[in-house]
Amino acid sequence: MGLQSALTTALTGLSAAETQIDVIGNNLANSQTVGFKSSDVVFATQFLQTLSLGSSPSDNNGGTNPRQIGLGVQVAEIAANHNQGTIEISSSSSDLAIQGDGFFQVEANNGETLYTRNGIFKLNSAAELVNATGQRLLGYGVDDSFNVQSSQLTPLTIPLGTKTVAKATENVSFEGTLTPEGEVASAAQVIESLQLGDNEVPRPDATGVSIVSSPQSDVTGTTVTVGSAGTLSAGAYEYRVALVDTSGNEAPVSNDISASVGPNGSVTLDNLPIDSTGGDYPTLNIYRTNPGGSDYFLLDSAASGGSYVDTGAVALSSTEMNDENLTGNYTYMITYYSSGDPESRPSEFIGPKSVVDGRITLDDFPTPPTPGPGDSFPAYDEIRIYRNLAGDQNNFYLVDTISPGETYTDSRSDAEIADLTDTSNQLLDMDGPSVNSNTLLTSVLRRDGLTYENIFKEGTLSYTGTKGDRTLGTKELEITETSTVQDLLDFISDASGIQTFQVDSTNPIPDSENNIAGETADLKPGAYIVDGKIRIVSNNGEDNAVDIDLASFRLEDEAGGITTPNLAFGTKQEAVGQSAATDFVVYDSLGVPINVRVTATLESRSDEATIYRWYADSPDNSVPGNEDIAVGTGLIQFDGNGNFVTSTNDTISINRLGVPSVTPMQFDMDFSLVSGLATEEASLAATQQDGSEPGVLNSFIVGEDGTIRGVFSNGISRDLGQLQLARFANPEGLEARGLNLYAEGVNTGLPVTGQPGENGIGTVIGGALELSNTDIGSDLVELVLASTQYRGNSRVITTAQQLIDELLNLSR
Repeated sequence: MGLQSALTTALTGLSAAETQIDVIGNNLANSQTVGFKSSDVVFATQFLQTLSLGSSPSDNNGGTNPRQIGLGVQVAEIAANHNQGTIEISSSSSDLAIQGDGFFQVEANNGETLYTRNGIFKLNSAAELVNATGQRLLGYGVDDSFNVQSSQLTPLTIPLGTKTVAKATENVSFEGTLTPEGEVASAAQVIESLQLGDNEVPRPDATGVSIVSSPQSDVTGTTVTVGSAGTLSAGAYEYRVALVDTSGNEAPVSNDISASVGPNGSVTLDNLPIDSTGGDYPTLNIYRTNPGGSDYFLLDSAASGGSYVDTGAVALSSTEMNDENLTGNYTYMITYYSSGDPESRPSEFIGPKSVVDGRITLDDFPTPPTPGPGDSFPAYDEIRIYRNLAGDQNNFYLVDTISPGETYTDSRSDAEIADLTDTSNQLLDMDGPSVNSNTLLTSVLRRDGLTYENIFKEGTLSYTGTKGDRTLGTKELEITETSTVQDLLDFISDASGIQTFQVDSTNPIPDSENNIAGETADLKPGAYIVDGKIRIVSNNGEDNAVDIDLASFRLEDEAGGITTPNLAFGTKQEAVGQSAATDFVVYDSLGVPINVRVTATLESRSDEATIYRWYADSPDNSVPGNEDIAVGTGLIQFDGNGNFVTSTNDTISINRLGVPSVTPMQFDMDFSLVSGLATEEASLAATQQDGSEPGVLNSFIVGEDGTIRGVFSNGISRDLGQLQLARFANPEGLEARGLNLYAEGVNTGLPVTGQPGENGIGTVIGGALELSNTDIGSDLVELVLASTQYRGNSRVITTAQQLIDELLNLSR
């Protein structure tokens, strides 16, 4: 029995040594397996043969111990060693290592959750993090706004190269020096267009007006007979005659006709002049002096070509003879007129007509049109006649006002009509009736010489002006048949960023000084009509000065034709005031770049403080039907040491209506780094803003807390997911599934999940790997001991066999 038990006992030793060698061999084989956890064999005695239980002490005996013989060894446990392995830096950002307790959670092919310490993860074609054998790494994902969704575990994805993101600007910082030196911004730049006319008012058609030289009253054939059958006093008399047309217009008066009369005499004039040109001059006026006098007064009228007897019965009237004649080259223009209403535009030129010591007759004037329903012009009932001067061909002066259908003979001298101190005289307004705010844009005219052309047509008007010598953004106005000049004024003011309304009533936008000759009232910023001209009043300060040049407007009509409306803006008043401006770009929630300009002008200074006003414009301010680019204004205050004290209304709101981004887009302005020290010129620059344009995900990092942070090409970082690790109360109880994977065992306890660093879970190191925790030196020693154990038990078997052989030899 003893030799047999020795054999079986040695056999258990051999089996235990083999198991230990297997375990050590596995440890050594996985010494380079990432995340591998080595195992140790735990032995226990197997059965015991009890020969005696022993006895307790007595009066005669001190007691004996049990006598037992062991019957071998057994493997009580193969215990996994979950001690921390060495952490090694990896070249891949997707490699992960756990420092401390815990396991990565991965999804098996059948949906089962498995656990591993092997942190080698790669991206598959679906941008999912998977291990070398294809199991997906689990954690919390994010929504479209990159907010972690902690409702359930999901495979973690990192969409490199496909995911884009943008960040809306929230803060803009400024630097620079807003000096107290220089002029206070007390005056704004003022520009004015040429005078604009209204095409709704009709223009006289003078193509049918006749212009001829008045016939001379030729008395070479007239005879004089002196008689004694009258009441004329004795003396020398002088006569002159002038042909008169049917409208009462006199031709130039004749030369003198002399007669010497005795007491109670009479004078007969025979063969009086006629109109040799064939005109309609049926009568003539006869003028005479008093005896021995030199002044001529109207005596009477007579039929042309006939005779007249002056017996003295007809007394001289008080009407003096008009012997004024014209000499020069004259051109006429006419207008429609109604008392109390503005005149029409002037007609085309009538003439020219040259005359030497004569008069000019005009006839066949047009009849003024009758206004109909909807017409905006008055009921004209008269015609005004204008004429140039012999020495001035460019200016036209009022000659007379007549009724339609009349014939007019002009005998007024240049000196008489050009005397503007006489309130009855006036200079012709070549532009005619001026526009007002209600004038239709399609009726607005500009004059080039005597050519009147419509400036605007139905279509799209683009405007790109300049402000402070910096180009403004392009804005568009749709011109329709109902668009008015007021629409244009509002459009220009809005598109130029002229600020007229201030939300902060305690700090209203200041008016401008008026340095325009002949004007005194302060100027309010904005766009107005002044004497038929468009006046643009900028905000105060040099860098707020709005300019409109020949290329500022571009009109595309409904037929696709392109024109450049020229309103010929000129400067009426220069801007005054120290100022600085800066242009910068911010981004809305979609990453769309938005241009912004901030201008600062020196508003006031005192013994205690320097105050600048800032104005903000953005051509990308988007409000349907409104082209206003002004997006804010406020004040910046510095103390006596040049230190920034405070700013008001320092939040800018830019509307993004009609654009699928968040509206309004708002950001704060920080002027705290701006200095108020004295320099020659003010300066301002936007040095930092925290928004960005769209960027593509091009890298990622994993933080110690397991947060996967994506880094985009625009410099923005966003959360892409959150690792969720698991730990067990008894990790040795995990069931190994191979491939570095474990499954929950019956003796592990429930998994405690959470993000790294919570609930006793270790932290995660990105870009690193946990190496195998196999202790090669220790295992080699254990291997020697195991092999020694194996050899020792083999010797036991050999010895037992020899003894059995000797026993068998006894029978021989």
